[in-house]
Amino acid sequence: MSELPAGRADTPAWHGGSFGAFATCVLAPNAGPMTLDGTNTWILRGSSSGRSVVVDPGPLHAGHLAAVGARAGDIAAVLLTHGHADHAEAARALAEQAGCGVRALDPAHRLGSEGLGGGDVVAIDDLDVRVVATPGHTSDSLSFVLPDRCVLTGDTVLGRGTTVVAHPDGRLGAYLDSLERLRDLAERGEVTRVLPGHGPVLEDAAGVLGEYLAHRGRRLDQVREAVGSGLTTPRSVVERVYADVDPALWPAAELSVAAQLEYLRSGG
Repeated sequence: MSELPAGRADTPAWHGGSFGAFATCVLAPNAGPMTLDGTNTWILRGSSSGRSVVVDPGPLHAGHLAAVGARAGDIAAVLLTHGHADHAEAARALAEQAGCGVRALDPAHRLGSEGLGGGDVVAIDDLDVRVVATPGHTSDSLSFVLPDRCVLTGDTVLGRGTTVVAHPDGRLGAYLDSLERLRDLAERGEVTRVLPGHGPVLEDAAGVLGEYLAHRGRRLDQVREAVGSGLTTPRSVVERVYADVDPALWPAAELSVAAQLEYLRSGG
């Protein structure tokens, strides 16, 4: 879920494809201001395994489910980075079709008895997917690290622009901690490439995560200044701080500003 515009008009369109040793993206047909080119459904498969893992099946769209099924083949598990409908709506239908479960942090989005949380490892044949807790965009947000140092970030990091901290479920303090957790993985060389939930693959994980943290710091400074001038509501702050952003995106920006105001009130 994007807080800022998708990019300049000359930015190349994103169509998905295969990246690294294990991941293929099938792009869902739900492009829009909040979803960029559409939701990235990621199909993961080990180097010698016929079985696959599907991450974020996306919207309930028959054509998209058919495309995912055709690329995924024998699906062993469906995983969710978080429960927003543009990522999770089709999860149950795909899993029931495949005869497998849906694993997610939030029990409301699971199918079957297996949950999912930070520190877990999803082992499917010769592929191990390591789960990292990355709350902030939502309270149930997770990221998945692959053996080839790719990290699937859902909406925690996007391929273009910056994400919404979806207040009140999303919390800025948790989001900053999650960005730092991912940056630490990148600085240790454990992840080098970001496979986001929307938009193109990012090759410089450490650089991207550093810029995300710097961007949040700049926005917080702007919000502090706006509050210091007497502005108190998310809308009034958005009108000043996000004046250069398409007003169609202001409702999303208001969610992030509400999270920033709460963070500042708590001493952040």
